[in-house]
Amino acid sequence: MSDRLLVLVRHGQSEWNLKNLFTGWKDPDLTELGVKEANDAGRKLKQKGLQFDVAFTSVLTRAQHTLDLILDQLGQTGLPTERNLALNERDYGDLSGLNKDDARKKWGEDQVLIWRRSYDVSPPGGESLKDTLARALPYYVQEILPCVLRGQRTLVAAHGNSLRALIMVLEKLSPEGILKRELATGVPIIYHLNADSTVASKLDLAA
Repeated sequence: MSDRLLVLVRHGQSEWNLKNLFTGWKDPDLTELGVKEANDAGRKLKQKGLQFDVAFTSVLTRAQHTLDLILDQLGQTGLPTERNLALNERDYGDLSGLNKDDARKKWGEDQVLIWRRSYDVSPPGGESLKDTLARALPYYVQEILPCVLRGQRTLVAAHGNSLRALIMVLEKLSPEGILKRELATGVPIIYHLNADSTVASKLDLAA
């Protein structure tokens, strides 16, 4: 197997995940369960014998904390790490901080579902999944992918929607297909890439 290794991990459960709030660019930390999920992710990667050369994460605490816990489990706490808002979660705009049930009462269940599950419809003051992809994908192509193709074993700890943007490209999913793709918190997905950047193999480390 080539050393063109890319591992994607959604952050562990956050305090606002637990409270059923739209989070977006707000900055809550991990819950106790989220800390456990991140530590478990690190242990799973260690069991696979994986070590990394470089890491990428967002500028949000929950993703950075997840990465720190994973690296601690791997004994790699000093790993070179790039932090960039291109990997931030989708910005939910006016929905940020609202309970999802309260948002449904205010705007109606159908409208909230459209904002959450459509590809190119954005909530008031926020981003659609298409918008999120438009900032995450160039960063992946310009910064992350070259590391992988150079043979640097690369770890990315980010968010459900920013990672969806990368997965959409890696797995050649349609806009409809990526909307149906759920990403569990704290579960590493291991990709090995071919020299042309296509996926040679994929392993999901869900328990």
